[in-house]
Amino acid sequence: MSKVKTEDGEMNDDMRPEYRREDLGKGVRGKYFERYSSGTNLVLLDDKVAKAFPTSEAVNEALLGLLALAEKAVGTTRQPVEHGRKRGAS
Repeated sequence: MSKVKTEDGEMNDDMRPEYRREDLGKGVRGKYFERYSSGTNLVLLDDKVAKAFPTSEAVNEALLGLLALAEKAVGTTRQPVEHGRKRGAS
């Protein structure tokens, strides 16, 4: 439904002749914005971070790795839970 420039610079409408713009109805700006944004988390990255992780998949992979490492580190440093009598008590 957009106009495309051809090689000779002429504008070419790629909408099929059987469709008419008036048959499509009036467009509503932002009609699905609320629905879309409710299921989306948008995070602004620092420029250095964006260069290091150029795709959302790369960012997610790095963060999931960091979470796994943090969980592993916390799990190994936890003090065991003591049940029953304390040491030295008779």
